[in-house]
Amino acid sequence: MHLCTFDQQGITHVALVRGKDLVTLDDKLGLAAHQPMIDLITRWSELKPQVQMLADAPADASLDEVHLQAPVPRPGKALAIGLNYLDHVQESIVGEARTVPDHQVWFPKLPNAIHSPFDDIVLPRVSQMTDYEGEMVAVIGQRCRHVPAERAHEVVFGYAVGNDVSVRDIQKRTSQWTLGKGFDTHAPFGPWITTADEVDDPQALELRCWVNGELRQHSNTKLMIHNVWAQIAQLTQVMTLEPGDVIFTGTCAGVGAAFSPPKFLRGGDTVRIEIESLGAIVAHCVDEAPLA
Repeated sequence: MHLCTFDQQGITHVALVRGKDLVTLDDKLGLAAHQPMIDLITRWSELKPQVQMLADAPADASLDEVHLQAPVPRPGKALAIGLNYLDHVQESIVGEARTVPDHQVWFPKLPNAIHSPFDDIVLPRVSQMTDYEGEMVAVIGQRCRHVPAERAHEVVFGYAVGNDVSVRDIQKRTSQWTLGKGFDTHAPFGPWITTADEVDDPQALELRCWVNGELRQHSNTKLMIHNVWAQIAQLTQVMTLEPGDVIFTGTCAGVGAAFSPPKFLRGGDTVRIEIESLGAIVAHCVDEAPLA
């Protein structure tokens, strides 16, 4: 199933996506008005049969007439792994030579960065080095701690397409990447959650990213250094993951910083990221408004 969050006339809804048709779920299932998608994920074992029964219900809206939000507009945690594809590790980033890290490299994508799948990405005034990173996103389905890798699939609710937008000069100022990864609008994902039971193998999906129609990134999730299960095992050694938490699982080679000269994003650019079976997100880039 594909499950989305959208705004219509100022009201947030959760819906089942059927092609272009939407069947709203929040009203029919009595979901919490605040964070209805997290409520749906939390109660999924109870509510899934009811959602399945609504698969043939009359449509309540169309994708063409609503504004899609990020599927989880305000996740409790949004975490991202860096340097997780060998080709990305090996490509030169702003003249920097690197080797595969001894351990998984993690950083947060802050709540203000979470962004809708088709809305504009804002390029900040303080930098001319904003970059794209096409990634698969995993959405956690249940509260969990100390999950072994061989059972990690049990705690994943579904998957989406994401862009770990990165401001390279700010990112590289210190060993901690939080500021360079935390600008407003710099973590779009969606367009919906594809539930895990619809994805035969999340580690065998083609990923592509285009900028202005030019194919920049093309890889497969099977080429991750640390797969999704290893990522969850590592994270849950440290913290409790909860329903609706999102994990950006890493990017492949072809980021703008690796070109000579670099191909950083500019106002007017369009970024499209597509992952097999999960859909696509598209964003136009706009320059941050000048100070008044």
